Amino acid sequence: MKKNRSSITAMGIAFARAFESSKPAGERVCYDPLAHHFISRAFYLFCKFWVVTGYSERRGPGAMGFLVARTRYMDDYLQFCIDDGLEQLVILGAGYDSRAYRFEGLKGRVKVFEVDHPATQQVKIAKLEQIFGQLPDHGVYVPIDFTLQSLEERLYASGYDRQLKTLFIWEGVTEYLTAEAVDGTLAFIAQNSGPGSSIIFDYVYAAVIEGTWKRGEATSMQRYRNITGEGWNFGIERGAVEEFLSRRGFAHVQDADSEFLKNAYFTGINQQRTVAPVYAIVHATVEPQG
Repeated sequence: MKKNRSSITAMGIAFARAFESSKPAGERVCYDPLAHHFISRAFYLFCKFWVVTGYSERRGPGAMGFLVARTRYMDDYLQFCIDDGLEQLVILGAGYDSRAYRFEGLKGRVKVFEVDHPATQQVKIAKLEQIFGQLPDHGVYVPIDFTLQSLEERLYASGYDRQLKTLFIWEGVTEYLTAEAVDGTLAFIAQNSGPGSSIIFDYVYAAVIEGTWKRGEATSMQRYRNITGEGWNFGIERGAVEEFLSRRGFAHVQDADSEFLKNAYFTGINQQRTVAPVYAIVHATVEPQG
């Protein structure tokens, strides 16, 4: 992303959640009543136009379906972790994620670290102060410039406790990173997490990054990366994520591909909606040290 500008991608993801949340309870796949606060009315209407005219679906078939299913799946996993005794939550590349404020089970119980680029985080903090009047006291905001600082130094400086049972949520981030950055983040988590800690993240298949699996949204992302400062760089081979994470210190790997998400969330009134087949979501636990 551009150094002094909040993430355009973060706004787009907030739109997807806001648009889905505007649907009736029996139709929506995910529900985030705070999402609309993070984007302007003009931006919402602009994006809505491309959705209702069908252009976004033609350009990236199933992409919107994946985005809302991803939110729901990660919400469900977070609730599972809360019920299972979660003690600490780290949201990497938090953008306009609102889970710290939507989940009652976090409040007063679980310290939440939101890690993000300073430009996006400053905008988010201002929005939160408008929504709530003040910043919620269970949240810790961790601005980081990855070109100058490390995740380890910034988290520990912010009060992170490596002994606690922690969930790391890494939503909509890995494809923008280098392989070295992905490995570095996974190594930190594997070596600095308490017993029972876990990670959940989504990823794109390597064939899309390599260009052998053509996708309109991927082409657009690459075409405009000089304008947005955001481009795709990293993917994992389809069917290889269990081995990928096992070699990096994780166990109990559970992969949710487009077929799983379709069957889980797009039934009844939503059965005609599609989920893009080039993305997946995975969660895994940290292998105990020693």
